Amino acid sequence: MTTNPLFEPSTLPYQLPPFAEISEEHYLPAFECGMVEQLAEIAAITSGDDAPTFTDTIVALEHSGELLTRVANVFFNMTASDSSAGTDAIEAEISPKLAAHRDAVYLDPALFARVESLYQRRNELSLEAEEQRLLEQYHIRFVRAGARLDAAGQARLRELNAEIASAATEFGQNNLAATNAAALIIETVDELAGLSPAAVAAAAENAGSLGHAGAWALRLQNFSNQPVLAELADRDVRRRVMVASLGRGVGEDDRNGHVAVRIATLRAERAALLGYSDHAAYAVEDQTAKTAEAVEEMLGRLIEPAVANAGREAAELATAMRATAAAADTELRSWDWQYWSEKVRAERFSVDAEALRPYFELDRVLRDGVFFAAEQVYGITLRERDDLAGYHPEVRVFEVFDADGTALGLFLGDFFTRPSKRGGAWMNELVSQSRLLGTKPVVVNNLNIATPPAGEPALLTWDNVRTLFHEFGHALHGLFSNVYYPFFSGTEVPRDFVEFPSQVNEMWMAHPQVLANYAEHIETGAPMPVDLVERMAAAERFGEGFRTVEYLGAALLDWAWHRAPNPEALADIDAETFEAEALRKAGLAIDAIPPRYRTGYFAHIFSGGYAAGYYSYIWSEVLDADTVDWFNDGSASLRAKGETFRRELLSRGGSVDPMEAFESFRGRAPDIEPLLVRRGLVA
Repeated sequence: MTTNPLFEPSTLPYQLPPFAEISEEHYLPAFECGMVEQLAEIAAITSGDDAPTFTDTIVALEHSGELLTRVANVFFNMTASDSSAGTDAIEAEISPKLAAHRDAVYLDPALFARVESLYQRRNELSLEAEEQRLLEQYHIRFVRAGARLDAAGQARLRELNAEIASAATEFGQNNLAATNAAALIIETVDELAGLSPAAVAAAAENAGSLGHAGAWALRLQNFSNQPVLAELADRDVRRRVMVASLGRGVGEDDRNGHVAVRIATLRAERAALLGYSDHAAYAVEDQTAKTAEAVEEMLGRLIEPAVANAGREAAELATAMRATAAAADTELRSWDWQYWSEKVRAERFSVDAEALRPYFELDRVLRDGVFFAAEQVYGITLRERDDLAGYHPEVRVFEVFDADGTALGLFLGDFFTRPSKRGGAWMNELVSQSRLLGTKPVVVNNLNIATPPAGEPALLTWDNVRTLFHEFGHALHGLFSNVYYPFFSGTEVPRDFVEFPSQVNEMWMAHPQVLANYAEHIETGAPMPVDLVERMAAAERFGEGFRTVEYLGAALLDWAWHRAPNPEALADIDAETFEAEALRKAGLAIDAIPPRYRTGYFAHIFSGGYAAGYYSYIWSEVLDADTVDWFNDGSASLRAKGETFRRELLSRGGSVDPMEAFESFRGRAPDIEPLLVRRGLVA
């Protein structure tokens, strides 16, 4: 193929990919050409006989693979956001090839010899701080990739990496198919009692799109507790929703149980080959946690008070249920928790989740909430660019400007659910910022908000609002990046640090100045009453026990899969049996609170980048809660605080040690106490 829009950098503003010109036939040739091109660039680096220099080796590495990076950024954004049978087939073919290509780079003995030589002489090279860190980080990456293994070890490592890549792709594709297939078909509208008219209409449209005209369909999202469980009055329908949600990928629908076992087994073997006791020890070594013991100490500290807190909540819910429920079975079940939580909140705090929706219209929350907060704290503004197209008709493109009018980059918003999009919410980078390459950031936020019926506004839940602010925190991390080398750009930080900026950004959703700017009733224009805001905050605290236990269940399940000491420990196991035993050992085997993700649909750890890393959300929340206290301490104006936070943390990406940056910015090590208070884990 001689004409391919991916072969050259885009000529659109900020190198936004020319999506209108890209078709599926372009991806494989671009991948193949990109790999060949980078290997040629590596060969050029290693061809010289002179002693290596920082410029001819490390900087040259930073320049290598630009075509491959360009096509990978576009393609893997598509497979997550708008997949098809064609992209699924390409992904299955290319994933093991990419793993092999990465090995070809990092297991190249001549290339590693040059990096090793520079590393040994690093204190003699008069490098600037970012250059010194870049050299050190490259050396770590080569060693952790197996550069010091013997020939036999490297050969087996290549096999393992290819197998893991293929299995992870299989898991992700299975998960999307299973989630779509598990949509619950409802035959009578009476079974949907409790849902709003808009939600009922959306369910009818869902059913029609699935070939069930005249029925209603409840689509599932990629976590255990489905939002509709808080609203459906019919207990048996709630039970069916929960059973469908928990059954994805395991049991009768065993698409992913055996894949999860295979991935964990392969990872355990790879960790042993590289000299580690297990995959978790390998994974956390280059994170801010550093050791598996540090993670376990922190998680272990939270379990007992979280379970006790959840127990108190459960007792109150059970009392409320038994006072009104006519069913013979009055035991609080997993499908009852959210429904009765809303009932208790409505009675105790006078907060009706459904009645809140008219205050949270998507475009209003986005422009007058998320964007407004960013302007108040950081001085930036966003303007929609209708002349620029995204990869799907629903994608919106915004140009981002700094306080002085300087152009920062592009922000793409893709907010609605569709069968071709994987579940959850996330941020991708289509173009990363780098002064070396002269590129500015192009970032994408993906959410899975239910699509409203035609002509109706998109009304959000409070959780949707939180997700919108959270993901934009990731976007800001990418947009504010101001580093020289692409290795360090934006969110290229340790996994257990990457959630920190996004969690901090959640604080603005309820900030009085911000909330007052966006929370107005869509029909009356009336602002949300101040006392309602206070009641919402109190109602949220009531559910912290459940949320913490649900999260810890997933974090400890991830940890159990990746703490297996060797492949034999995972041989011939059943995924459901392993999961049940892991939760029991952790003290989290609570039937009424399933983990946020079960093994069969735990995409974060089996097809994403969070293997032995799901702990990072609460690890980062320690930093987040401490930082929120700093923002609120009144020692400087909000705008001044924002500038400090941006300069010291958001702009620096991975170019500095993140914990050193935090301690420099905060003046001390992080304090866990604000997190314990926030989650109700202290008396």
